[in-house]
Amino acid sequence: MIPFLNLQALHAPHHEAYHLRLQHILDQGQFILGEEVARFEKSFAEFCGAPYAIGVGNGLDAITLTLRGYQQLGKLQPGDHVLVPANTFIASIIGIREAGMVPVLVEPDPETYNLSTKDLEKYLSSKVRAIMVVHLYGQLAPMEELIAFAEKHQLLLLEDAAQGHGLPKVGNHTQTYSFYPGKNLGALGDAGAVITHDDNLYTVLKQLRNYGSDQKYHNELPGVNSRLDPLQAAFLSVRLPFVKPENEQRRAIAKRYTAEINHPLIKTPSIADYNRHVFHLYVVRCAQRDALQKYLLEKGIETLIHYPIPPHKQGAFPELYHLQLPLTEQLHREVLSLPMSPLLTDEEVSYIIQTLNAF
Repeated sequence: MIPFLNLQALHAPHHEAYHLRLQHILDQGQFILGEEVARFEKSFAEFCGAPYAIGVGNGLDAITLTLRGYQQLGKLQPGDHVLVPANTFIASIIGIREAGMVPVLVEPDPETYNLSTKDLEKYLSSKVRAIMVVHLYGQLAPMEELIAFAEKHQLLLLEDAAQGHGLPKVGNHTQTYSFYPGKNLGALGDAGAVITHDDNLYTVLKQLRNYGSDQKYHNELPGVNSRLDPLQAAFLSVRLPFVKPENEQRRAIAKRYTAEINHPLIKTPSIADYNRHVFHLYVVRCAQRDALQKYLLEKGIETLIHYPIPPHKQGAFPELYHLQLPLTEQLHREVLSLPMSPLLTDEEVSYIIQTLNAF
């Protein structure tokens, strides 16, 4: 069996380093925030090309707290509308809702599945105050166009970069990250971060994640408990130097998939620039998706579906059921994620390609 992603094997080379970091934490006795979190925040900010990183409990909290932070600074208000891709992971939608704002679901570009400026104006209203860009599957959205659009319409632009660890940074917009174990930079549990150039937002987010406090028992804001755990910060610090070389391995695998998968029923992704994609996922489309997935599993190849149900059809959001989003719904019926891991061997990649072409 070729697994979709073998996390045990991915982390195996780092066991000794993990144990050393764990021992250091035990010896030091700092179990909330502290040295390990500060070290990772500094390293991750440098990795992202930004002055500040704020570690939080998970990627969903990163989104919610960022929106709440901008509300605290007066740049957004509860009830404001936020443009967001309709085909994103549901956390993007939940984060907007948890911040007391209204998601406006936008059909994606039919080729890249990312947000684009084409037809984007039709979603505007006097209530729309922000755009949340999602770098879906690890491909950078057309930031230059989206930045110009946001500036033209005086909208705040945010990036949900949960799948985009290591993407080139275009502009100085705040980015939210998830370190869910399956990400290109994955923790050994839940973890997240916000990257920002905004001094004021940095100060507010440090408070919001810690009960609204930056001094014990002095609570300036109605915050929450969403602090990056020192143990996860330590593990992430071990893994961080490997992200860029592993992203290069992912690109090499993706180039082979794109060049060698040749089947009339299987559509490979549209990739304008491999340097603007980190291939968190390599997603193909097939009208016979379920049959293809069953066939691949019978041949010893594990695949996953990202995502089988679009957000506007989820039971959590009955008020969105009325939306007509035919492209989003088609994508969710047809997408299939192939194995994508820096551990895949040339022989395994060849077998996956050959098996797909024989479908």
